[in-house]
Amino acid sequence: MSIETIFASATGAGRAAIAVIRLSGPMVGAVLERIAGRLPEPRSAHYARLADPRSGETIDRGLILYFPAPNSPTGEDYAELQIHGGRAVMRAVLTALSAFSGLREAQPGEFARRSLANGKMDLSQVEGLADLIEAETECQRRQAIRALGGALRKQVESWRELLIRALALVEAELDFSDEGDVFEPATALHPLLAPLLEEMSAVLANGAASERLRDGFVVLLLGPPNAGKSTLLNALARRDVAIVSPVPGTTRDMIEVHLDLGGIPVTLVDTAGLREAKDEIERIGVERTRARIAEADLLLWLSEKGADAPELAAAEGAELIRVATKADLGNCTSDDLAISARTGFGIERLLDEMAARARQRLGDGSTAVLTRERHRRLIQEARDAIEASLDPGKPLEFVADDLRVTGRALGRIVGAVDVEDVLDAIFSQFCIGK
Repeated sequence: MSIETIFASATGAGRAAIAVIRLSGPMVGAVLERIAGRLPEPRSAHYARLADPRSGETIDRGLILYFPAPNSPTGEDYAELQIHGGRAVMRAVLTALSAFSGLREAQPGEFARRSLANGKMDLSQVEGLADLIEAETECQRRQAIRALGGALRKQVESWRELLIRALALVEAELDFSDEGDVFEPATALHPLLAPLLEEMSAVLANGAASERLRDGFVVLLLGPPNAGKSTLLNALARRDVAIVSPVPGTTRDMIEVHLDLGGIPVTLVDTAGLREAKDEIERIGVERTRARIAEADLLLWLSEKGADAPELAAAEGAELIRVATKADLGNCTSDDLAISARTGFGIERLLDEMAARARQRLGDGSTAVLTRERHRRLIQEARDAIEASLDPGKPLEFVADDLRVTGRALGRIVGAVDVEDVLDAIFSQFCIGK
């Protein structure tokens, strides 16, 4: 089956100073000769006139970069056209490329998928690239860069080296048990597998924070009606996102605002005031608030005088901070974390406290290894198989099978085996041209 040559704009929609168009596949060299008049020297930028191959008319002048296979981002013949970013120029170049027989526009994520297929990236790095594209804060960017740089791949490779050595010992014992220099495999296996078990356990224990950093730290604004929750939300968002009214029960549904606190993504959620509902709509809002409490990382209990919060069914590990609102009215004591959303008093202190709790819970992304539920599930599977293999007195045939299960689980993390079920879901999230 022949490999198609693909092309796509790698620049966002709209007008720009420079636009980039990417090509990958066996026809790249022939296309460059037709559209630019010659095949440039590999891995060097060349200034060239770009012409419509049908009419010879000049479309634009720009830079051409050519990377022959296999030393290219996709492992195939690859090129980039760096042209002026006007809409008409982009449209003319893309139209000229589409006129070539055998060329087609790329699907979302198709360049990255070819990089994976040709061994330029593993699956964990592709996931890191997807996270980098989606990163909105510095900590998310830092974590994604580690994944893209192969942090998880390197860890998995070190584990697989130990695993291969252990499996070789078991296979040798099974194949040559009648030889005179037979060793006791249990004695040799434990020094190899025990540290491996400890490393996997440590990665799993520290992985929850990295996994959560992708989604962010959830903070709920709770309190009785008219405690100032919506006013605080508007102050932190620096715009009117919630209706503020002296009428109790104004907020009926949850309103979310996304903040960047010290590089950590924080989702701030305004909720319905907790009280005995006066009507059916307010009752639904209160019920949704109570359900969301169970998923939160931090609860801010707002009240005019720093009153104690009622019993709340919070998520495991969730913390609660009492916040005295409307400090400009003299409603707080010296012991309260007091704020005034109207004057700004205490807001910076509150933000600092939220950022500190978020960083303590999620980290800063600089030491992340596993970042997705898929990674955690497969490492847990590998760890359980290693633990089972160390069972004293277990027949060697079953030990070998446990080690093979471990190897398959580690292989699936980096995409070496049996990952077709996740590829479509991952690449469908990519932009066209990536």
